[in-house]
Amino acid sequence: MSQDADGGGSGTTVTGGAGTGTGTGIPVAPARDTDRLELPGQMRRDVRLLGGMLGEVLRESGGQELLDDVERLRRAVIEARRNPGADPAGDDIAVLVGSWPLDRAELVARAFTVYFHLTNLAEELQRVRALRDRDTGEAPVRESLAAVVREFGQEQGSGALDELLARLRVHPVLTAHPTEARRRAVATALRRISDLVTGLDDTRHGASEQAEIRRQLREEIDLLWRTSPLRAQAMTPIDEVRTVMAAFDETLFQVVPRVYRALDEARRVTEGGQDIGVVPAFLRFGSWVGADRDGNPFVTAQVTRETAAIQADHVLRALENATTRIARSLTVHADAAPPSAGFALALDAAEAAHPELLADLAARSPQEPYRVYLLYLARRLAATRLRHADLAYHSAADFRHDLFLVQQSLAASGARRQAYGQLQGLSWQVETFGFHLAGLEVRQHSAVHARALAEVRAGGSLSAETTEVLATFRAVSWIQDRFGADACRRYVVSFTRSAADISAVYELAARAARGGPPPVLDVVPLFESGDDLGRATQVLDEMAGLEPVRARLAANGRRLEVMLGYSDSAKELGPVSAILRLFDAQQQLARWAARTGVQLTLFHGRGGALGRGGGPAGRAVLAQAPGSVDGRFKVTEQGEVIFARYGNPVIAQRHLEQVTSAVLLASSPAVGERNAAGAERFGRVAERIGAAALRAYRELVGAPGFAEWFARISPLEEISGLRIGSRPARRGNGVVGLDDLRAIPWVFAWAQTRLNLPGWYGLGSGLAVAVADGGLAEARQAYRGWPLLGVLFDGAEMSLAKTDRRMAARHLALGGRDDLAAQVLAEYDLTRRLVLEVTGHDRLLADRRVLSRAVALRDPYVDALSYLQLRALTELRALPAPDSPADDGAGPRREQLHRLLLLTVSGVAAGLQNTG
Repeated sequence: MSQDADGGGSGTTVTGGAGTGTGTGIPVAPARDTDRLELPGQMRRDVRLLGGMLGEVLRESGGQELLDDVERLRRAVIEARRNPGADPAGDDIAVLVGSWPLDRAELVARAFTVYFHLTNLAEELQRVRALRDRDTGEAPVRESLAAVVREFGQEQGSGALDELLARLRVHPVLTAHPTEARRRAVATALRRISDLVTGLDDTRHGASEQAEIRRQLREEIDLLWRTSPLRAQAMTPIDEVRTVMAAFDETLFQVVPRVYRALDEARRVTEGGQDIGVVPAFLRFGSWVGADRDGNPFVTAQVTRETAAIQADHVLRALENATTRIARSLTVHADAAPPSAGFALALDAAEAAHPELLADLAARSPQEPYRVYLLYLARRLAATRLRHADLAYHSAADFRHDLFLVQQSLAASGARRQAYGQLQGLSWQVETFGFHLAGLEVRQHSAVHARALAEVRAGGSLSAETTEVLATFRAVSWIQDRFGADACRRYVVSFTRSAADISAVYELAARAARGGPPPVLDVVPLFESGDDLGRATQVLDEMAGLEPVRARLAANGRRLEVMLGYSDSAKELGPVSAILRLFDAQQQLARWAARTGVQLTLFHGRGGALGRGGGPAGRAVLAQAPGSVDGRFKVTEQGEVIFARYGNPVIAQRHLEQVTSAVLLASSPAVGERNAAGAERFGRVAERIGAAALRAYRELVGAPGFAEWFARISPLEEISGLRIGSRPARRGNGVVGLDDLRAIPWVFAWAQTRLNLPGWYGLGSGLAVAVADGGLAEARQAYRGWPLLGVLFDGAEMSLAKTDRRMAARHLALGGRDDLAAQVLAEYDLTRRLVLEVTGHDRLLADRRVLSRAVALRDPYVDALSYLQLRALTELRALPAPDSPADDGAGPRREQLHRLLLLTVSGVAAGLQNTG
C-alpha cells in the first residue's frame, strides 16, 4: 500500500457504512481526511509505516504493475466514498475489478487482506496504549475493579462486597465454533510483527536498534505476504485444541493473578491498607473444544480423552515452571523466617519419603528451607505430568495445601510480603486452573440421546452412533479418574425440550458404566427455541423430580446450571424477539430458583457477532433480568473473540475486569431494582416492538425460496471451503431450509453481504408500530429507561453502522428476487431512520466517536474486497452446474473463482473483525 495508507481506530469490532448511501436520503459519512487527522499520532505512524512496508513488499514480489493495480482500486473506492454521486451504483469499480485476470485479482485481494491484518494490529496496539494512559491518574479507570470496589463500598459497605466475593464466580467457556478465519501461521506472524512495532515505542533503543527493528519488520511483512491465507487442509478437533491452548499459555495463565491482585489492592485501599485477607479465586474456565460433539462427527470419545491429556500437560508445565521460578528467587534464610511447626513436619516428611532428592536440593540451597521445599514441589509437579506415581500429586488440592503451608510459615515469621507476593499468585493460579486447566464440557443433541437410548433398551446390535455415545460416557469416567471430577463433569444437552432429555443422559451414563459407578455428571439443559424458552421452568420442575438430579443437588449444595441459546433463538425469532424472549426466560428462571431454593447459574451462549448475542459484555451483564446474576455469570467465548479478548495480556486483563465489575454491580440491589422498574414500566412497549419485529422477520425468512435465494446472494455454501473449523456448517445436507443451518454460518454469510441482517432486521417494523401507538417520546423514554432496550437499540445501531447499503444491493441483485431485495432494503431504511429518531443521534454511532471514525476509515478497503467477492460470486453463479454436460472444461475456472471468493471472504472477515 502507499505511504499515506491509513486505517481504523480502536481495536473494537468495526466496519461498514456509518451513514453512507446513495439515492436513499442517507447523509454521507464524516469527511475521511478529518477522521484520519483525528487518529492518535502513534497509531497514524504505525499504520503508515506498516502500509508503506507492505507497498514495498508488493512492488518487490509482484512488480510495480501489481502495486499500481492495488493503488488504482484503493483510490477508486476512497473517491466513491467521498463523491458517491459520481458512480452511484459502483459500476465503474466493478468494471475495473472485472478487467483483471483472475490471478491478478487474487493478488489484489491478498494485498487488501494483509493490509487489514496490519491495520487490526495497529488498532490493538493503540488500544493497549490507551488503556495504559488511562491508568495513570489517581481516579480509578471506569469499569475497572478499583472503580467497582469504590462504588460498592460507598453504596453498600465493604461487608456486602466481601459477602458477594465469597460466592462470586465468573466462568468463561471457550468454544471451537468456527469463526476465526485467520490461519494460525498468520496469527503467529502478526504477533511477531506486533512485538517489533512495540519495540519502536521503546525510547531506550538507539538509532541502530531502531533500524534493525525496521529491517526485521520488512522481513516479517514479506513473510506474511508470502504465507498462504487459506488453509490447505481442514482443521481437526485436536488442531482446534492446540490453537486454543495458545490463549492459556501466552495470556490467561499470567493474567489471572493480575486480575485477582487488582481486586485485592482495591479492597486494601478502601480499607485504609488494613490486612483483610486475600480475595478468593473467583474465575473458572471451561472449554467445549474437543468435547462439543453436537453435529460434529469428528469429535469422538478418543478426541475428548486426548484433549483432557493435552490440557493437563499444559497446565502442569505452567505450574511447574512458575514454581521453579519462584523457588529460585525465594532465598529466605531459615534464621530470617524460622519454619513453623506444620511446615517443618511437611519438610521432614518429604525428606523421609525422598531422602536423596531432598539431600540434593538442600546441598545446593543450604539453610534455605522454603527454596528447597518449593523446588521439591516443582519436582512433584513434573512427576505428576510424567505419571511417576511415587512422587506425583494425587490432586491439585494437595499441591494447594503444600503452598498454603509455605505461606502460613512465612507469614507467621513476619515475612508477609514473601507469603502473599509471588506465592499468592501461584496459589490463585492453581485454584483457578487446577491440574486440568479448563473444565471440559461435553455437548450433544437431545435427539442423538433419544435414538441411542431406544437402541440400548431394545437390545441387540448397536449402531456406530450409539456405540460412540456410550464410549463418550466412558471417556468422561476415565478423565475424572485421572484428573478429578472438575476436569469433565458438565454435560450440555442441546435442544432440551423435556425432563426426559435429561433423564436419558443419566440412564445412558449408567448403562455405559457396565455395572460400575457412572461418572459424576451435572447435566445442563440448553433451551434454544422460542417455545423451549417459554417452557424452561416447567422442564426444570420435572427435572428436579428426577432421582439423579435430586442426588446431585443434595451433593453440590443445590447448585444447578441452565444454558440459554442466543444463536439459534435469534435465527428462529430474529434479533429483537430473541432478546426479549431471553429476558423473559431469565426472569422466570430467577423466580423459579428463588422459589425452589436452588443456586442457579445461567449459562449464556452468546457469540461474538451482534446477531448471535454478542456486543459489549459489561453492558449486557448489567441489563440482565433482576436476580438472574446474583454473583454468578457464565458465558461462551468463541473463535475470533477468544483472540481479540485474550490475545494481548493488557486487553485480556481489561476484559476480565470489565466483566467481573459488571457481575458485581449486576448483583447489587440497585441495578436489580433499575432493571425491574424498566421492565415493569416499558414491558408493553417492548411487547409491541417484539410482536411486530417477529412478524416482519418471519415474513422474510418464511418466504418461498428464501433459503435458495440466501445461498445465491452470499458465499454461504462456499464458507466451508475456508476450513476454519472441524465442524460442518450444517446439521443436514444441502440447502433445504434454515432449520438445519447453524447460526454461525448464517451470521457469517450475512456479514459478507455487508448487510449484517441478523443484528437489526425487524426492529424498524417493531419501532414503527410502537411509535404509531405510543408516540416517539414513549419510545425514547423506553430506550433511556430500560437497560435491556438500551443494549438492544445500541447493538442494532452498531450493526446498521456495519451495513453498507450500496454493496448490499449488489449482493441482493444476485438472487434474481426483486421482491425479497426490496423487502430487505426497505426494512433497512426504516430501521435506520427510526433508530436514529429514537436514540436522538444525527448519524449512526454519533456518541461513539472512536468507533465511528474506525468504521468510516475502514469502509473503502472493505469495499475493495467486496467488489472482488461480487465478481467471483457473479461468475460462479453464471457457470453451469458441476458435472453437467455444459460444464465440460469449466472446472479449472470454477476452481480459480472459488479460490478468489475464499480469499475475499477471509479478507472481508479481517476487515470486519467479525465473522460469526
